[in-house]
Amino acid sequence: MSSRIKKYPGTEITPDDVKAEKYLKTVYQADLRYAWTSGVAMGRFLAGLKEGKLWGRKCDVCGRVLIPPRMYCERCFRPTDSWVKLHDTGTVVTYSIAYVNFDASRRADPILVAVVEIDGASPLMGILHLLGEARPEDVKIGMKVEAVWKEPGERVGAITDIKYFRPAGGKK
Repeated sequence: MSSRIKKYPGTEITPDDVKAEKYLKTVYQADLRYAWTSGVAMGRFLAGLKEGKLWGRKCDVCGRVLIPPRMYCERCFRPTDSWVKLHDTGTVVTYSIAYVNFDASRRADPILVAVVEIDGASPLMGILHLLGEARPEDVKIGMKVEAVWKEPGERVGAITDIKYFRPAGGKK
């Protein structure tokens, strides 16, 4: 018996066999399409973004206004009660200055990312988004900012319909 013990029956296909086209090979490019629902709360929120509006949900028991909106209050363990149209302004509650890209390559100009607590929403409710029209040394926790929206015809109902947030008082 051979010193090489086969675990599985069959014949090994070697790289030489493949090069010699000894076996039939079929190449298939899958065209996979996915569909999913965003749900009631996120559906309204995304539709609002397409219109240039921010929507939250209010819980009448604890009084919180949630953004991103949720149909269920995780504090009170009950359904939220109503829709609230929010401002497209807010306050930077934390931020990051990134000098590297997603692939870890260096950047000449940094990316500024912040959690923006939206005016009209409850404290500790925010949106993670880009900051623009600001120098890294000028970004501060507590800085007031305003949304810069894409043109109406360019919006698709995504968080990227807001290009970025800039320091408040800029041109709209």
